[in-house]
Amino acid sequence: MASPEPSSSSLAIIGGGPAGLMAAEVARAAGVEVDLYEGKGSVGRKFLIAGKGGLNLTHGEPRPGFDARYGARQPEVAHWLDDFDAGALREWARGFDIETYVGTSGRVFPMDRKAAPLLRGWVRRLRDQGVRFHVQHRWLGWSENGALRFATPEGMREVRAGATLLALGGGSWPELGSDGAWAPWLLQQGIDVAPLQPSNCGFDIGWSEHIALRHAGAPLKPVIAHWRDLEGHEHTLQGECVVTASGIEGSLIYALSATLRETIARDGEVALHLDLAPGRDLARLQQDLAKPRSGRSFSEHLRRQAGLTGVKAALLREVLPKPQLDDASALAGAIKRLPLTLRSARPIAEAISSAGGVRLEALDDALMVRTMPGTFCAGEMLDWEAPTGGYLLTACFASGVRAGRGAVAWLESSRA
Repeated sequence: MASPEPSSSSLAIIGGGPAGLMAAEVARAAGVEVDLYEGKGSVGRKFLIAGKGGLNLTHGEPRPGFDARYGARQPEVAHWLDDFDAGALREWARGFDIETYVGTSGRVFPMDRKAAPLLRGWVRRLRDQGVRFHVQHRWLGWSENGALRFATPEGMREVRAGATLLALGGGSWPELGSDGAWAPWLLQQGIDVAPLQPSNCGFDIGWSEHIALRHAGAPLKPVIAHWRDLEGHEHTLQGECVVTASGIEGSLIYALSATLRETIARDGEVALHLDLAPGRDLARLQQDLAKPRSGRSFSEHLRRQAGLTGVKAALLREVLPKPQLDDASALAGAIKRLPLTLRSARPIAEAISSAGGVRLEALDDALMVRTMPGTFCAGEMLDWEAPTGGYLLTACFASGVRAGRGAVAWLESSRA
């Protein structure tokens, strides 16, 4: 039997990721009729992929430190977190009999580390609560008369509802539906949309063929990154990263990606220095590397005196000219601050998340579009970004709560 057409008092939610699903839960709990439209054949696909290696649901960092992870958008996202923060998210998961734990890095995971049981239980509960799901409904913007347009297996369909909530994702997972195709349609409506850009992404350096062929995929751990922000202040962070065929990526690089990307946009490139031997001080390295080789090769001397082999040794050869490789002082200096020039971010389709999207200035505090009353936005399609570690997912949930409540209030005021 076909689902009934939405009524003028119903909420149409477009996008079946965490933000859209959470908005549906909030609205349905308030008694609003909810129709949720998803372009793919099932909801939560990116959520499942994100949990493939262990679902990092949120982070244990207390506020306000947690809030600071959202950079320039900290004030706005903090308001969302006032509605639904990391603790609320863990308590919500407990409602599905899913206990969570805080790992050594502060990241929070379900005890079984799996995403599928949580998503299954969530969708089942939403269906039981009366949320109507419409999959394989790809949104194509608005018709001339203001109706929502969808491409479906049965052909074009137009829908009207009392309010619309867009939770369409960013542009970093096109194969899962987050392809940013919505941006032109919002721009046509006069909604201010910042260009989508890669976030939590790798960067191109332009290695020699030797590095690209022999060491792509090799981990660099542990290392300490040194970089300057846009104001010229120096920062350091220890972590792990990976050499790729074209450059560098990994959790350490993702944590810096916003600053690195913006500096490249301003200056054309950005300098990043890596400490390849965090446990050794410069003076000791200089002393050890100055010892006679006694006929040993450079690689063996480096292994014995600095503990460096493999990709770390290869990078020193990549960056330093031969005379400096033979100079203990220059070599030690490069080990402690290996200079790398990052030239461009990797394409958005390879990124973990995206920056840009609907500018928050175009929305009110309830995440309703100021120029389109009754239309709300939530999730990664909004113009904010955060590092990996559970911060991205938490803000998506929280924005879904904020927008869902806003839509409920709008519908109630429209009926009054």
